[in-house]
Amino acid sequence: MSTAVETRAFEAEVSQVLHLVTHSLYSHKEIFLRELVSNASDALDKLRFAALADPALTADDAELHIDVSFDDKARTLTIRDNGIGMSRDEVVENIGTVARSGTRKFLESMSGDARRDTQLIGQFGVGFYSAFIVADRVTLTTRKAGAAEGEGVRWESSGSGEYTLAAADVAQRGTTITLHLKEDEGEFLSGWKLRDLIKRYSDHVAFPIRMPVQKDGEPTEEWEAVNHASALWTRPKAEITDEDYQAFYKSLTHDFNDALAWTHNRVEGTQGYTLLLYVPERPPFDAVFSGRDERQGLKLYIRRVFIMDAAEQLLPSYLRFVRGVVDSDDLPLNVSRELLQDNRLVAQIRAACVKRVLDLLERLARDEPEKFRQFTQAFGNVLKEGIAEDGANRERIAKLLRFASTKGEDAGKTVSLDDYIGRMASGQEVIWYVTADSHAAAKGSPQIEGLRARDIEVLLLSDRIDEWMIGYLGEYAGRKLRNAAKGDLDLDADDADARKAAEEAAGPLLGKLKELLGERVGDVRLSHRLTESPSCIVLGEHDMALHMQRILREAGHEMPAQAPVLEINPQHPLVQRLEGEVDSAAGKDLALLLFEQAQLAAGDQLADPAAFIARVNRALLASADPDTTPASA
Repeated sequence: MSTAVETRAFEAEVSQVLHLVTHSLYSHKEIFLRELVSNASDALDKLRFAALADPALTADDAELHIDVSFDDKARTLTIRDNGIGMSRDEVVENIGTVARSGTRKFLESMSGDARRDTQLIGQFGVGFYSAFIVADRVTLTTRKAGAAEGEGVRWESSGSGEYTLAAADVAQRGTTITLHLKEDEGEFLSGWKLRDLIKRYSDHVAFPIRMPVQKDGEPTEEWEAVNHASALWTRPKAEITDEDYQAFYKSLTHDFNDALAWTHNRVEGTQGYTLLLYVPERPPFDAVFSGRDERQGLKLYIRRVFIMDAAEQLLPSYLRFVRGVVDSDDLPLNVSRELLQDNRLVAQIRAACVKRVLDLLERLARDEPEKFRQFTQAFGNVLKEGIAEDGANRERIAKLLRFASTKGEDAGKTVSLDDYIGRMASGQEVIWYVTADSHAAAKGSPQIEGLRARDIEVLLLSDRIDEWMIGYLGEYAGRKLRNAAKGDLDLDADDADARKAAEEAAGPLLGKLKELLGERVGDVRLSHRLTESPSCIVLGEHDMALHMQRILREAGHEMPAQAPVLEINPQHPLVQRLEGEVDSAAGKDLALLLFEQAQLAAGDQLADPAAFIARVNRALLASADPDTTPASA
């Protein structure tokens, strides 16, 4: 067997991660032990699953465990597992690179703020690299289960940008990680300290975590388990403390933050299964870059045997923020992702998971409003996807949504659809809303001026998903939802004679505007929405909002040509000035300004901003000096 040592450079991204770890995590340095024990537990889970198909993999050592030991003279701390182990290629892939989407963007987003970086790195899940928080050199030896003794691998690095690889004789399968501790990290050379950390962070690990028995202050060759060594979700809820649940969540997700809430249920009947589902406090940072295509989901166990990570079939996409464990008594152990797609038992478990999560969110909304507010800030937009994706639960999801409104404008205050209905005036049958590309634009939308003047509440929808989501909602609790910026708005139907007279009086002005604007508009009409603004754009009931059309065009999508309706307020001085304008060039400028400012207010993009600015300047000059008549562009 060749014993040649090969020196390799880390990928640039790994070097950046190592630098970030060693310079930003000192306030949480004991987390390294939880990360390394968690990795060892995963290796044991994978071996146990692989041994179902090939029992020979565990024939020589069927008792799976994790050993933690230290040598205070050599200043080393060792974590060893007899799990699946790694081949040479797997060592390079898993340790020499960071094969995770969004890594570069993640690193580019880091600031020099060590405290903020500390919060983010735990969500990123640095795992193995956390060893360099306390060690100035790390040695790893490993042998893949089923491989010969001479096919082991030795890896070593000081975390400075490169590592060495060499073949090695490794007597037993599994992985051994030896940390050569830094001078000021002697606290981790204490049996009491290590036992305390294992109990605090890893007590729930389903395999024995062993340490040498101490006698007269010295370790012996006898080993003892120092953790509970049973899957937390299998224990009676009455025996599990909140601290136990939080510790399990952090180990499961590699999140430094506590879970916001959780639900733990055992189901018996035609099939048996256990659910332990968590709602995080905030999204994992790398999820910002991974998007909907990144595989996410729950850990699936079958009769306590780990089957797969991220079993996305167990939850719909709009609940992808949920983390946790499903343990089934009845699914076959050889289940694959493909078999999960159409399995009747999986469909039942999925429906139960959805119900339990929605039950949990409803309880938070009812009993813990501050926590629920935190949830909606973190995941409210993801939940909105359920309006389109889950017709069976649409009403329940809609009940959980929160929106800004004209009667809840205090900073951070939102309202539910039930709040809105409870405040509706006598005779009001419609839930009014308006969409825009920002809260300020929605709040200042000219299309809602008439509703505001009549003290009618309007929901202010400004998230990008809202325009798409609201198209699927349609109605709630028997009340139709209607966009105040679309279609006819007949707020004074009981004063039909006055409306007709006003429209007849405005006839010449409307005709003048149609002529001046030409094909830019589909129609010009008198507005019953406006009380303060001179004009606004109105779309058809089923037309897409202008701000969404702009966003889609910017993303490269072709949008059909659409001539909007321009509504005008005849009481506004600018409109009255146009009505009395005799100069054709100035009249056209005013007409175009009425149209273009309405476009801007609706979130559209002007075809010729320079020409708009020139028109504004001419209008300002004309206002300052009525005798000045600038030439039209």
